[in-house]
Amino acid sequence: MDKQQQNQEIITIARFPRDETGSPDLIQEIAGSLTAKAALEQAIRWLQPGPGARADAEILLGHVLEKPRHWPYVWPETPLTTLACRRFQALIERRAAGVPIAYLIGRCEFWSLELSVSPPVLIPRPDTECLVEVALECIPQRAKWRIADLGTGAAPIALALARERADCRIIATDISTTALAIARQNLNDHGITNVILRQGDWFDALDRNDYHLIVSNPPYVATDDPHLLGDIRFEPSLALTSGPEGLDAISHLARHAPAYLKPSGWLILEHGFEQGKTVRSLLRALRYQRITTRRDYGGQERITLGQRG
Repeated sequence: MDKQQQNQEIITIARFPRDETGSPDLIQEIAGSLTAKAALEQAIRWLQPGPGARADAEILLGHVLEKPRHWPYVWPETPLTTLACRRFQALIERRAAGVPIAYLIGRCEFWSLELSVSPPVLIPRPDTECLVEVALECIPQRAKWRIADLGTGAAPIALALARERADCRIIATDISTTALAIARQNLNDHGITNVILRQGDWFDALDRNDYHLIVSNPPYVATDDPHLLGDIRFEPSLALTSGPEGLDAISHLARHAPAYLKPSGWLILEHGFEQGKTVRSLLRALRYQRITTRRDYGGQERITLGQRG
């Protein structure tokens, strides 16, 4: 390839499609000269007024270039190849359609650990780190507890607990073999050896009267919740919805957990921000003791725990 052809390769314009009205709000070109900074700014305009447009564009461009997200600000005039531009364009278009960032780049952070994620598993949320914090308060240092993580998905909870309590043995279960494959990858990536993965529906893979602690981030969204029309529509419904009030899985876990907990064992559940009162009432009716609800980082009731009576 001669120099002229190489320059043409670099400055070729990649175009986003127009909508049916030809709306000027949709950018027609991702960049004119295809420099990193120009491509970034055009992508931000494409994503606006969506929340986090700049951060999303930075993350996606960094992913394409295999560089830190703030790299375009340090080297703004760096030219992009046509291939890089096309990849960036495709990611920006999918993000504009609502596909979560974590699925686009195939990873997310949880408990300061990078995890692999894909559409078969729920994307771990920061609020679930509150569940990990509550669990760690229950588990004494150097305790050799047996812990069950039900509906583990990508195994964020199991992995975090395993890192913080290396003497514990954690059984992480999921009904989805695809989810367990992703969980296995995450455990291998971080060298975790004290987590055992089992396939099964909730308690099916557990032994009775065997666990000091059972934790779960079960599905707790009502089937007609309007939030399901948002970006979470790309996540597996099996991991999101649970009956008309979003309480079917929580009720099942609360009712059956005592048979699998050791005496004085703990059950810790994540739930919706409006479900705390109902979950507390459920645990009281089932004769759990020391029932407490903890708030998430946004100040909402999110985690409820109780001890087997």
